Amino acid sequence: MRLPISLKIFSITLALLTLMVVVTWLSVLNFRNLNNQVRALSDWYLPLEQQVASVEILIRQQMVHMERVLAGMKAAHPDPEYLARESNGFDMRGVNADQIIDSSLRMLGEAEAQQDIRLDRVTLAVLGRQLPAIQGARQHFHATFRQFQIEAEEGNPRSERLVREALLREKDGVDVEIGKTLELLNTLTRDTAAAAKQEEARATTLNWIVTAIATALGLIFAAFVTRSLVDPVKRLLGGTRAVEAGDLEVEIEVRTHDELAALASSFNHMVVGLREKERIRETFGQYVDPRIVRNLLENRIAADRGERQVMTVFFSDLEGFTRMCEGLTPDAAVRFLNRYFAMMAEVVRGQEGIIDKYIGDSVMAFWGPPFTDAAEHARLACLAALGQMRKMEEFRAALPELFGIRHGLPDVKVRMGLASGEVTVGNIGSDTSRGYTVIGDTVNLASRLEQANKFYGTRILVNEATRALAGDTLAFREIDSLRVAGKLEPAKVFELIGLTEEISDTTRRAVSAYESGLVHYRTQDWNAAEAAFGDCLADAPGDKPSQVMLERIAVFRQAPPEAGWDGVWVATGK
Repeated sequence: MRLPISLKIFSITLALLTLMVVVTWLSVLNFRNLNNQVRALSDWYLPLEQQVASVEILIRQQMVHMERVLAGMKAAHPDPEYLARESNGFDMRGVNADQIIDSSLRMLGEAEAQQDIRLDRVTLAVLGRQLPAIQGARQHFHATFRQFQIEAEEGNPRSERLVREALLREKDGVDVEIGKTLELLNTLTRDTAAAAKQEEARATTLNWIVTAIATALGLIFAAFVTRSLVDPVKRLLGGTRAVEAGDLEVEIEVRTHDELAALASSFNHMVVGLREKERIRETFGQYVDPRIVRNLLENRIAADRGERQVMTVFFSDLEGFTRMCEGLTPDAAVRFLNRYFAMMAEVVRGQEGIIDKYIGDSVMAFWGPPFTDAAEHARLACLAALGQMRKMEEFRAALPELFGIRHGLPDVKVRMGLASGEVTVGNIGSDTSRGYTVIGDTVNLASRLEQANKFYGTRILVNEATRALAGDTLAFREIDSLRVAGKLEPAKVFELIGLTEEISDTTRRAVSAYESGLVHYRTQDWNAAEAAFGDCLADAPGDKPSQVMLERIAVFRQAPPEAGWDGVWVATGK
């Protein structure tokens, strides 16, 4: 078919809507009668039956009170209070019964005035006569009982007997009137329910027949019209799934001349473009993080401007690598670095970090928007640092295979520095060579913290902002207040120890002792500080920061700091 898709779809829709309107119209006709029967039952017949049943219950309760009064009067010593209470109950039940009958009569009047629903008005007219008959019989019974009480109190045995016989006849008469009314209502309700059931069955059967006919016609028409749509859509779907699975060599054959044909041609052009982009990604993904390449290709990152962001910057450096390389051949050094960088990069990217660059044996990375959630970058960076430390064990274990020797292997250790703060991020460089990177004081601080590990004997140092943003799931200890080269403001320096839940009690005691010693150190209480650092060494023998602080205290004992000393240590070298 060469019709436009819009006309094909409109034809199908119009036909189905027409069939739906026919089915709906027949359903309305069929279920209108059913609704009439159901409304008659729910709105009138059942409420009337319930009210008559309530009247019957109240009259039965009157009779119970009557029997109690009769029995109480026959007692050797009648209880006046008991007789008065039961007599009052007899009166109250009668008043309630008359009220319900009056309500039922008003309901019958409303039913007679109802025009939007078909009711059995003949039966309702009979009920209109029957309900006053019940009320009259009940009131006569009530009056006869009162007359009996009077005769009994006056002590007239013959008259009392005659009234009692009349009372029993009146009681039977009330029962007969109520029974006739209930039977009339039961018959009305039963017949209406049966009629509703028959109407429902007839309507359901007719609707199924009409629906089946409409469905068959709709399917035939839809199959005829949509045949020209199905095959192109299937081909497009197959091509889309192939691209989703990574097959960019797929091409859709164009057989029609409608909009789907134009869509298939556009799809083929799109796949060609995707192949080009994939080649770019594969090439540049080896030099730049694939996420940066993808965002640049999709114009999510501006190519010519920067922005201020709060991020976490990471630097790492191999200890003594220059000296280590002197004993390695160039090929061995390259294999060593490639294996090391591959393992470290795997951890960084696994924690959503961006590898910025490799500088000799150093790694620079950063975490932050748009690649990392703004509330998570410090924590993820710390987890990446801990993960790299664990990876170093695996890396050291692979050195014999890497170098082909088992003895004389280098002792490979790594130092890391992390700093969180505001940086400038963007594509920085010349017109011919640019790199997506971060710059600013936070970057310099992270680099200086990595270098500060040298004179503290630590492995991972972070600044105060990283400590605050990382959260309580990670354990730190404050090492010192440090003024690094190139900055006037001091920075509190913390050591990243590990996950809080994995820290032993011994380590916790050592951290507490060290931080207590640091407090005394800053107030120049050398004896207390020396004792606290000694306690730390007792729990963590060989703790390098404690040894460094003890050495400082020994120097300060010989040459006390200047007046106004703020406890800040000035890093004079790298």
